[in-house]
Amino acid sequence: MNRICCLAALTLVFVTSWVNAPAGAESPSPTFLVTGEPVPEWFTPIFDGQTLSGWIARPHMDPSELAAMDEQARADQESEWMTDAMTHWVVQDDELVNDGAGPYLVSEANYGDYELIVDYQTVSRADSGIYLKGCPQVQIWDYTDPAKFEIGSNLGSGGLWNNSAGAPGKDPFVLADKPFGEKNRFFIRQIGSRTTVYLNGKLVVDNAIMENYWDRESPLPPTGPIILQTHGGEIRWSNLAVHELTPEEANTFLDAREKDSFTSIFNGEDLDGWQGETDSYEVKDGAIRCKKGEGGNLLTQKEYANFVARVEFRLPEAGNNGLAIRSPLGGDAAYQAMCEIQTLDTSHPNYEGLDPRQAHGSAYGMVAARQGYLREPGVWNFQEVTVNGSRVSVELNGNTILDADLAEVTEYLDNKEHPGKNRTSGFFGFAGHNDAVEYRNISIKELP
Repeated sequence: MNRICCLAALTLVFVTSWVNAPAGAESPSPTFLVTGEPVPEWFTPIFDGQTLSGWIARPHMDPSELAAMDEQARADQESEWMTDAMTHWVVQDDELVNDGAGPYLVSEANYGDYELIVDYQTVSRADSGIYLKGCPQVQIWDYTDPAKFEIGSNLGSGGLWNNSAGAPGKDPFVLADKPFGEKNRFFIRQIGSRTTVYLNGKLVVDNAIMENYWDRESPLPPTGPIILQTHGGEIRWSNLAVHELTPEEANTFLDAREKDSFTSIFNGEDLDGWQGETDSYEVKDGAIRCKKGEGGNLLTQKEYANFVARVEFRLPEAGNNGLAIRSPLGGDAAYQAMCEIQTLDTSHPNYEGLDPRQAHGSAYGMVAARQGYLREPGVWNFQEVTVNGSRVSVELNGNTILDADLAEVTEYLDNKEHPGKNRTSGFFGFAGHNDAVEYRNISIKELP
């Protein structure tokens, strides 16, 4: 195993042990979760300790407004912001120091799935935060300031403060801030829209969906910058470093969440436990694969009512398949099942002009899913489908792309109704359409 693979494996061993740690528990090794310990060598510094190289300036601003500017106007505006920033940001003793005013610093690079280490030290009455994928924010503030107790400052830093009231992650599990005058360390893992935060070695946010402040109806953007927010008091930043996650690492972390409550329904070796068009499918390298040129439904032998299903899938170019939800044993899953959740290489030219209700993750012919979160063909994706009553939601690579009540659907693709949409139970499986689409690590959690 080469050095890079060793480091990736170590990261998985270390971090997956924390995923199900009890809220607020002192973390086990590794020690790099706390300040004063070296940043692991597999992290890449994003602040060189000497200059503002790799950073630009921007105030709190909807990225869509910036994107709408023409190129020259945007360049002029960014130059003006950077000039202003230079009066408020300085580098001192390997620290990035802000006086509490001016534009925020924005990484020039955009990041998708990653782990971030940040050390900071601030003062009383200060208020700050870290934007992830350009969206606010992991909160930093004065936990001793009674003026902000009503909005949660007494609960401590590290929460996803811009999440809706009562939403997971908005408030940190425990108060983990150090006293003023001491440095704090964040370890943040961002996979899709799912955020995990450790502050000073304590778990304060566990795999919570971070809401998109700029567009509450959409997941976070697929990629975006890291932004250092500041207002109200001096803050010093240091040891800023990122480890970008591979799709395999990201999938492992997503699958580790509440893993003990899921039951595997595929043994990785053969089609034992499956029924239907078994001759049209094969098992190859631990995955169920539809044979090219063949199709039909491959279904579980057990029926399910309410459940959460997890699968990893890999598409060939232009690949087309689907997840059969509450399906009968025979018939077209798109119509006779409660629904077919599309598995499709939507960006392929073959599907140009496709109805949005036919795109990947959609409840076929009924409700369109959000697009832009599917990985390229040949790369494994992680998908979780929740079926509860008449409601179906789809989470793709950590992003909720569909959340719909099918009982409310009254308009259908080509005006063709779906007689199976009101089914309350049925089989789970795959609806093959002649392409060699692969599925692996298939598991289900039954719901009441």
